[in-house]
Amino acid sequence: MIFLLFSRLLVILQLNMFTIIQKELRQFFSGLLGYLTIGVFLLITGILLFIIPESGILDSGYASMDSFFAIAPYIMLFLIPAITMKSFSDEYRNGTFEILKTSPLPIRDLVLGKFLAAMALVLMALLCTLVYVYSLAALSTDGIDTGGIAGAYIGLFLLCGIYVAIGLFTSSIQQNAVTAFLLSAFLCYVAYALFSSLATIEAWKALGYYISLIGIKYHFENVSRGFIDSRDLVYFLSVISLFIYLTITKIKLK
Repeated sequence: MIFLLFSRLLVILQLNMFTIIQKELRQFFSGLLGYLTIGVFLLITGILLFIIPESGILDSGYASMDSFFAIAPYIMLFLIPAITMKSFSDEYRNGTFEILKTSPLPIRDLVLGKFLAAMALVLMALLCTLVYVYSLAALSTDGIDTGGIAGAYIGLFLLCGIYVAIGLFTSSIQQNAVTAFLLSAFLCYVAYALFSSLATIEAWKALGYYISLIGIKYHFENVSRGFIDSRDLVYFLSVISLFIYLTITKIKLK
């Protein structure tokens, strides 16, 4: 009996989230946002990988995606906040938030649905970059490091999960979408690069390792080597869960 009730509850939760995911994806692709996000990401990374000499794989002579995974977190710093900035800001501004609050849809499902929809868009963008891997494998004479590339993709996807969670949180505390975008980009940069930069300061050398553990970059680089440590996975999932929790709490208090 308990198992049956739990199963029905799980089905209801899945239906609620699926409805939100479907709505968000339809909104992404009903305008230019979804296509523009994927197109800009592919355009910038394609130019960096195949045209610019300093980062291009054609001029380096090595079958490596390192330059792609080095620059992708910084590109996502701007693209993901652009995706999430209207998630709740527009709901506040258009007055539809009150309708959502009075609907039977749980706040948790609303937040998770928006999170999963944004992650689905990120996944589409990353899947499109597999053409780079195919091109690299075709150009290489000695093969490519598939393990390292797979690990780097997993790390990049988890990193984007943190960016999306931060973006939803900033959108939940701001009615102005532009302000939410700027705040999200700033917090994503702080979470990714600031702590690694602070760790290199000579005065903090003794604490440098522990400071770097706070930032995303250290854990992303670990996973990018192809060795997936449970401690890195716990870090990514913990930070994502923290910002999703903060978003749910903020929405409930709104």
